Amino acid sequence: MSYRIIYRETPGWRDRHPVETEEYRHESQALGRARELIERGERHGVAMDDGSGNLLHGVRLQLKLGGFSGD
Repeated sequence: MSYRIIYRETPGWRDRHPVETEEYRHESQALGRARELIERGERHGVAMDDGSGNLLHGVRLQLKLGGFSGD
């Protein structure tokens, strides 16, 4: 399964600004990158898609990151 991180360079998740994506093979890699983007505060609307229809963003992503062990 592949994991995709989705974010914007500027505020506004559903506006006309282009979406950036990054692909990762492992969930731990994708979560690590999502954590990095959120902590740096330079990107907006960070979300993670696991390829099976599950999109984590907002509070759900924050909760998942809270349990991330960094393996």
